[in-house]
Parts: sequence; C-alpha cells; structure tokens
Amino acid sequence: MEFLIFLFRRILWSILVLVGLSMVIFAIARGMPGDPARLALGPRATQEQVDDLSSKLGLDLPLYQQYGMFVSGLAKGDLGRSLLTERPVNDDIRDTFAATFELVLATITIAFILGVPLGVMAARWKDRWPDNLVRFVAIISAVMPSFFLALLLQILAGYVLHILPTTGRLPPSMAFSPDITGLITVDSILHWRWDVFGESLRYLLLPSIALAAATMGQIARITRASMIDVSSQDYIEAARAFGIPERVRVFKYMLRPSFVPPMTIMGLEFASMIGNAFVVELVFAWPGMAAYGVRTIMQKDLNAVMGVVIVSGVFFVVVNLVIDVLVGFVDPRVRIRGHR
Repeated sequence: MEFLIFLFRRILWSILVLVGLSMVIFAIARGMPGDPARLALGPRATQEQVDDLSSKLGLDLPLYQQYGMFVSGLAKGDLGRSLLTERPVNDDIRDTFAATFELVLATITIAFILGVPLGVMAARWKDRWPDNLVRFVAIISAVMPSFFLALLLQILAGYVLHILPTTGRLPPSMAFSPDITGLITVDSILHWRWDVFGESLRYLLLPSIALAAATMGQIARITRASMIDVSSQDYIEAARAFGIPERVRVFKYMLRPSFVPPMTIMGLEFASMIGNAFVVELVFAWPGMAAYGVRTIMQKDLNAVMGVVIVSGVFFVVVNLVIDVLVGFVDPRVRIRGHR
C-alpha cells in the first residue's frame, strides 16, 4: 500500500509538471519576436498571403483560444504542421527521434561502463594516486565543453588518423532503412545485416564519446563519494572485522547500496540529453531531433518548436518517474520520505 501511494504521488506530480510545461512553452513560443507566417512565406510574400496563413494557423485568435487549440491537439496526439518542412510535426519527430535516442542510449552506456568502475577504483584507493588520477579525469571531463571535445575528436580521429567517420549515421554507399525500431544498431541485427551493424557502431562512436564525457565524470565522482560514505557504515566495519575479503566487501556489500545516487544521475542525464544533444548532433551532422529543434527555432517554426519541447519534456518526466519508482523500490527510505 505504501508503495502504491508513493507511485500515485509521483504520477500526479508528473502530470502537473507536463501541464506547467505546456503553459510555459506556449507563452515563450508566442512571445518570440517576429511573425512566423512572414518567416514561413519569405520577404516577397504579400500582406494578404501572410494574413491568410496566420488565419490558417490560428495566430489571429486570442491567446486563450490558441492555447486551447494547442492543448486539444496534444490530447489527440497532433502537434500541428511544420512551417519549415511543410510536413506534420509528428512525422518529423518520428523520423528524427530514433537517431537522437540511439545516440543518447550509446552515450549513457559508455558513461556507465567507464564512470562506475572509475568511481569504485577511486574509492578503493582513496587519497592515493589512482584516486587522484580519477578525480583529475572526472573534473576535466566535466568542465570540458562538449562541442570542443566533439571538434577535437573529429579532427584527431577523422582527419589526422583517418580511423573513424565524422558525419552521419552510415556511409552514403550503404543503403539501409531502419524500419522496425528506427535504431540502426538494433534493426541491422534484426535484419542480419552485420556489415551495417559494424558501420553503425563506427559512426556512433565519436559523437557518443563526445556526449558521454561530462556524464562519465559526474558518475565517477558520485560513485566515489557514495562508496566512501558506505564504507564508514558499521556493517562494513563488521564485515572487515570478520575477515571477509576486500573484493567481496567492495562489490557485494558496498557497491549495491552505493548505486542509488549514480542511478539517479544517469536517469537525469539520459532524459536531459534528448533535448541537449544538439551541439554534438550539429558537429557530427547527426540527423536527430535535437538538431531538428535548433533549425526550427532559427525559423521560428512555432508548431515544431513546441512539439520538440513537449516530446523532450514528456520523455524527461517519464524517465524520471521510472527512476523514482526504481529507487523507491530498491531503497524503502525513499518511499517513506515520499509518503511523508
């Protein structure tokens, strides 16, 4: 019963956050300078043509009616029509979301595989040279701008060493359509196209490393701090007194309770990267939703801008809800605090 109350509260808060997000993004989109109808038609369009398009878009209606139309469309799953591509925003996001999701999924996997072991190593050799090295690497990776690292990797691996591709998801000569999940790495396996799978990993490696560096540093630092905190607990001292081997103490009794803070950070980073990966996507010409969102902002494509933000917000809220539930399931103390 306690867990159900905890889950209900989290779902209710998530719905309220989405309602607030819809209001904020609508207000910002309508407050942006410039006439979206004029931008869509170009400077040579007549005022009559601009007025006609504004009427079709509902821009001549009062704001409360425009917001009502916006919410009504959201309830039906209709995000409107893009002025930039002249296609439904739903179709544009469906075509670009999979690329961003694949990039973010590879990014968080790399960050986890590297960050957690580095944090464990730093905690195990606290205040010794491995700890100092990990902290130095974590700080450098956390403060280095992703666009700078992306350009650096692109120059070194792509143009100096010529070992990895620098733009796109696949070579132009390789025809393959991810028609099942939209993820090339997954669909290539489902179609038994191992050549495509290998190439997709090569194209995915550089942008995912550039995007993963900062998250890896955060995960390493938080894992280290959490492991050090757990190591001072009485039951760890008791395990040490009973002569339990250090390897068992670290990986069985210390790592599991220390994993809650890194898991929370991974969830937050995974959700936020969906909308924040645009710099890396632009540098590597990755055809994702984040880069699409930047193009629509530059053209003041209101429907597309609001669609991208809403989809990113929904993804962020859902991922955080899942993380809250997982943390509450693993750690009963979170459920008790949430219930109070």
